Amino acid sequence: MNRLVLGSQWGDEGKGKIVDILTEEADVIVRYQGGSNAGHTVCVGDKKFILHLIPSGILHKDKICVIGNGVVVDPESFIEEKKTLESLGVDVSSDRLMISEKAHLVMPYHKEFDARRETVLGQNKIGTTKRGIGPAYTDKHSRIGIRVCDLENRDILAKKIKNNVEEINRLCELYGIEKFNADEIIDKYSQYADELKPHIRNTVYYLNGVFKNKRRILFEGAQGSMLDVDFGTYPFVTSSNPTVGGAFTGTGLPYKAIDSVVAVVKAYTTRVGNGPFPSELDDEMGKLIRDKGAEYGATTGRPRRCGWLDLVVVKYACMISGVDELALTKLDVLDGLDEINVCAGYEYNGKKIGYIPSQLEEYEKCRPIYKTFKGWDSTKGVKKYEDLPENAKRYIEFIERFVGVRFSIISTGAEREETIRR
Repeated sequence: MNRLVLGSQWGDEGKGKIVDILTEEADVIVRYQGGSNAGHTVCVGDKKFILHLIPSGILHKDKICVIGNGVVVDPESFIEEKKTLESLGVDVSSDRLMISEKAHLVMPYHKEFDARRETVLGQNKIGTTKRGIGPAYTDKHSRIGIRVCDLENRDILAKKIKNNVEEINRLCELYGIEKFNADEIIDKYSQYADELKPHIRNTVYYLNGVFKNKRRILFEGAQGSMLDVDFGTYPFVTSSNPTVGGAFTGTGLPYKAIDSVVAVVKAYTTRVGNGPFPSELDDEMGKLIRDKGAEYGATTGRPRRCGWLDLVVVKYACMISGVDELALTKLDVLDGLDEINVCAGYEYNGKKIGYIPSQLEEYEKCRPIYKTFKGWDSTKGVKKYEDLPENAKRYIEFIERFVGVRFSIISTGAEREETIRR
């Protein structure tokens, strides 16, 4: 079976662990969008792995991992991550890890303009990680992007960098930013090329060959559905499509290549960066959940905004991606609470609504309508569904009825073994 794992909220749902579990049932794991602005944390024994570009499947010895064409690749970040994994004893050789030659590169000027734009926007900033992801996608769609395949020919690489830097430096002069030196960038990226070349492949042909030969594929999404550039809380979104459509444009595989879509649902809701968040808890309960759930960004370390589970969001995410299975994470973080709320609708202008308004100003005015559940003692490490506390099962089954999709995986802790499979 070929599965796709995506986030049903604003990212940080715990997809890394779910991908790690499902990797055992796959042959090839492919990341299809985003860049080093995403972070997946996987705990194996006493080791914690934080992955940004490289698919989580790399932690399994007999699996092949692919960074698809829909990803924007920061060579510096890739090399650093590869070296870190190697120092921890992980095999990251070229026969196990491929990078699409069609993927676009993150350049130094992308990072500079990302950071500068956030500063200029002030209180209206998006809340990006300042890793240059948005500007890299902007250049891609402006048809001036530099791709991974360009690293294989220094003359082509140099020509494209010089053309871009010439234009970039005009903007630098306009905004009072120190100009970029094209030759320095060419030299640096030529050095990066030596590290990346062994991994570069035409992954479109490779992946379609994998599909044709009926080898099992696991699609690994980054961020979450509510950060999708088309379907999320625009403009407070990422610059790619974490939803199901991004898997096709980000790999070159046909829609028939996906047998099941798995949406990861955190037992509560978090968000990094700015934008509307109806069920946010800006109080002691929010702080408690943040500390207990270690809700700090894997990429930036920023504290995440925390709130009760918003089922309007989850149901919407399942609708737009045709979700077949749910995976629940961090259920144990809610252990020990007297009461737990779930947002089952919004109040907008005195009326109850069950949808997400497209207009940001309208969504910001929505107030959560809660259903309250009694808490439970402990779910930590439980491995059988029937062994869960009754109140925890009531909570889970309400979510399933509301969303109309069943949980096939329930995580009861950070370790691989702390998992219920149904």
